[in-house]
Formats: sequence, structure tokens, C-alpha cells
Amino acid sequence: MSVIIASAFLPADDPEKSLGFFRDALGFEVRQDVGQGAMRWITVGPPGQPETGIVLHPPAADPGVSDEERRTIAVLMAKGVYTAISLASKDLQGTFDRARAWVESSGAGEVLQEPEDQPWGVRDCSFRDPAGNLVRINQL
Repeated sequence: MSVIIASAFLPADDPEKSLGFFRDALGFEVRQDVGQGAMRWITVGPPGQPETGIVLHPPAADPGVSDEERRTIAVLMAKGVYTAISLASKDLQGTFDRARAWVESSGAGEVLQEPEDQPWGVRDCSFRDPAGNLVRINQL
């Protein structure tokens, strides 16, 4: 039996900016774009890996989420502590340079850490995407 990660979900309060980060900065391809305006569910993923994707979704769109919970989610997203994802690249420096250039030119997102060796044995870098999600990228 083999189990894979089919989709991970990240909140995106500005779908266009989030799409730009994952498509233009990281090189992901758009697989699906459903909805309109701020109510879009956009699936992106790495080329050559059609079975794995990230769904950029409107935060707190579920009708079961209360107004107070929506406010809490918005506060946590603004602080950049709501959610995170860890990615990997064979060319960490090249990926970092491309993403940094996009962040600097767009004014969206934030560079948190340049590529460096970590004490736990991985070389990585990190960003906040335009929605404030922590994106760590490890060297493969």
C-alpha cells in the first residue's frame, strides 16, 4: 500500500498575490481555479508531479465558522502564525533567488531567512507568502 499527499491547503486572503507567489516565484503550475474574486480555490503544484498540489483557499469560508473565529483567523494570519508548509528544491539557492526577486519586485510576501545550514542537519530558507503563511524550502 502506498499513501501520498494529494493536497495541502493554505489560506489565501488575496488570491492573485498568493497565485503570483506560488506560480511566478516558485514556478508551480496552475491546476485548477474555481470561483471568483476573493472566493477562489486555486490548486497549484510542481511541474512533473500531477498527484501533489496545494489548494489556495479563502480563509474561514466554511459557513460553520463564527464571526469571532473569522476575526481570530485574520489576526493569526496577520501575525504570520496561522499555518506553514515545508517544500524542497534540488537548487535551493536558485529557488531562493527567484522567490526573493519576486517578493522584492511585487512588494508581497517577505523574505525571512536566506539559505543556511541548520543545526538539525538541513539547509533551508524561508519566506512568508502574501497571506502570511510560513513557507520553508529545504535543499534536496
